[in-house]
Amino acid sequence: MPRYKSLLRWEPFPYLLLLVVLLLTGFVRPSSPPWLLWPLVLGIAACLAWIAVKVAQERRPANPDQWGNLSSLADLRLVDAPGAEREVRAVVHVEDAQRHQAAIELARIHGGPDQHAVLVPRASRWLSMRYRIGVELVGGAERGDRPRHAGFLRHDAEERWGALLDTRGAAGEYLRVPARITGESRPFGVELDLSGAEALEPGDAA
Repeated sequence: MPRYKSLLRWEPFPYLLLLVVLLLTGFVRPSSPPWLLWPLVLGIAACLAWIAVKVAQERRPANPDQWGNLSSLADLRLVDAPGAEREVRAVVHVEDAQRHQAAIELARIHGGPDQHAVLVPRASRWLSMRYRIGVELVGGAERGDRPRHAGFLRHDAEERWGALLDTRGAAGEYLRVPARITGESRPFGVELDLSGAEALEPGDAA
């Protein structure tokens, strides 16, 4: 999985490019030679068209959306990775859970403390160029609620599982893993059991 978005996929880029082109209008006058004036006019028109396309894409329904958030489980191909039977339970803590306390609390209300999470590769925060692996709590979605974004995998877990999740995501498949919401009240934490994902790696396909 790539670490960063390309510049062309970064959300603010069309607006920054338009700003640069508009700044150039301060140096290019209507009386300027055509070879200088018309490229600027065409550049402004191209930027406006690009922004219109980007806005249309952002408003177009998608699941997951361009930031990796799920709106439902409908039409998703989920691959279950149940936790492996082990004496010691190894867990991965979800980063940024402190930013999503309301969503986690709703997921706990509708789905209970022990539920499932769907991992979404190539997720990101708004305005961030870095790709992350999003964590969507779906215990409530399995009972009529919608998925709730809980944060992202830790960086070490992304390094370990990024390639597998990205390959599955490119094929339209998303891993569903056991999750536990820790704490009886805010601040909540979220732990994931990724031990079952080992069986889905190519070398362990058998």
